[in-house]
Amino acid sequence: MTAASFGQPITPAHVAGVIVLLLVAACIPFVVSSFHLLQFTMVVVYAIALLGLNILTGYNGQISLGHGAFYAIGAYTTAILLDRTGIPYWAAIPIAGLICFVSGFLFGLPALRLEGLYLALSTFALAIATPQLLKFRGFEPWTGGVQGTFVSTFAAPFGLPLKWDQWLYLFALAIAALMFLLAWNLLRGATGVAIVAIRDNPIAATSMGINTALYKSLTFGVSAMYTGIAGALGALVAQFVSPDSFSIFLSLSLLVGSVIGGVTSLSGAIFGAFFIQFVPNLADQVSKAATWAVYGAVLIAFMYAMPAGIAGLVSATAKRLLRR
Repeated sequence: MTAASFGQPITPAHVAGVIVLLLVAACIPFVVSSFHLLQFTMVVVYAIALLGLNILTGYNGQISLGHGAFYAIGAYTTAILLDRTGIPYWAAIPIAGLICFVSGFLFGLPALRLEGLYLALSTFALAIATPQLLKFRGFEPWTGGVQGTFVSTFAAPFGLPLKWDQWLYLFALAIAALMFLLAWNLLRGATGVAIVAIRDNPIAATSMGINTALYKSLTFGVSAMYTGIAGALGALVAQFVSPDSFSIFLSLSLLVGSVIGGVTSLSGAIFGAFFIQFVPNLADQVSKAATWAVYGAVLIAFMYAMPAGIAGLVSATAKRLLRR
């Protein structure tokens, strides 16, 4: 994925690997229990969110500690649309993505004056403020306030012999595949070159005629759109949204998953999603009294052993094997 984003050709081995990966992923609903299927569905959801964060942080160099806010906007948009308008669930997802794109673009405009840690702090403030805004009494008729709101379920279309959770997983997987394809296509072209150039040397990018302000705002908007679509799917999985579900811990978890998976790699979003979903549960099984201590130790071990993320380690290992 990373190589392709810089214009290198896609080999038949790459295409075959992606096809095999999709086929294996499509078989999961028929071989695991309902509980584990929902976990794998959340892996797909987190992968979409991390993909957007990787585009922003890994490829454009903008640090965000507040993407949980856009996840919440996408989730609440979907819940409100399904509750108030009765539109199909599949139609609510692009609307949620569009709203998050506009929100991210508008947030990115004033953030252009900020860089590095100052930008991170501004997004951190956004993540902290969002749950409180969702609890605001003026928004309570729409958001449900502190009580939250339920999200209606749906059946598989066209009379397909699939359970609700099986169809939801396959639906999310199809959207994830589309979003990865769009990201790959975006980053391998002239737009991707401009995005990366701004990260590497903004002064040189400006001298080359690149409108850095526009590209940075658009990148923030695209990243927010990805996270909003993930939030919309997450609301369908949980069937419930509440302000406490979108605390600052969600934003931090997304950033951790992005770095652990490989922040400068599209495929790193998949590895990071598995880390977010399963490592906290494994840490809890190891020690219920010191869950977060175990989690912290695992996090440190990952960073020490894989400074370029899991995707970086996989890529380096594959290159060594090919040389031999």
